[in-house]
Amino acid sequence: MVKMLYWILGLLLFGLSAGFSHADAKNIHTNMFSSGDILKIIVYGNPDLTLETKVNESGKITFPLLGEITIGGMTPSAAEKKIADMLQREGFLRKPQVTILTTTLYSQQISMLGHVRNQGRYTIDGERSLTDVLAMAGGISPDGGNTVTLIRAEDDHFVKEEINMLAIFQSGDMRLNPTIRGGDLIYVAIAPRFYIYGEVQRPGFYRLEPNMTVVQALSTGGGLNQRGTERGVRIQRRDADGMLQVIRVKPNDLVQPDDVVYIQESLF
Repeated sequence: MVKMLYWILGLLLFGLSAGFSHADAKNIHTNMFSSGDILKIIVYGNPDLTLETKVNESGKITFPLLGEITIGGMTPSAAEKKIADMLQREGFLRKPQVTILTTTLYSQQISMLGHVRNQGRYTIDGERSLTDVLAMAGGISPDGGNTVTLIRAEDDHFVKEEINMLAIFQSGDMRLNPTIRGGDLIYVAIAPRFYIYGEVQRPGFYRLEPNMTVVQALSTGGGLNQRGTERGVRIQRRDADGMLQVIRVKPNDLVQPDDVVYIQESLF
């Protein structure tokens, strides 16, 4: 059942990716400008005043005839009016018509890192949910975990939030699916693993599913070979101080991340 849910999650996120592309030219009149945004400013009927410029770290641009203009924190429509008013007030033009196109809206870019199919920076327009932006990155890769870390700036500090993607799809509660904002960083860690060695059919490391028991771990490793015995199962596990412990376990005990399950040889 759990494997089926992972398969459905991966299929949904991968399939949704077809509806999105990387940073396209946008004309978004609901966002505010910030440093790093690249703008194309057009003054109708005055091609010599048309230019492409970048908002500097102080939230300013340099415009012909007017010099430095602060537009950081303004919407495109407000910035258009400000430039038009300044051109008219200074006597350069009568009733100028100014249009600002956002070639690259840096403030609306997010970073997708970790175990997604396509890492990188993506531009979002309007409101996007976490599942939306994961789809933009092609979905979670097969070795990615079901916990996604979201880091965002809040005033003068950063806030970290962990979201359980499996819980969203199991419950169907989209309130658990947060809205992503420009500047957010989304990181998908590798799925937790366990290791199994000794007298099993397929020793090695495997993905640790939620609430996996010792007997389920043995099954994942192909079961015991002819020399193995369930009576001698041991787990090597590090405690909170990093000290290695050897624990004798029962078939229904839970396996933890990074456990090493060792199957002893039967004496009979």
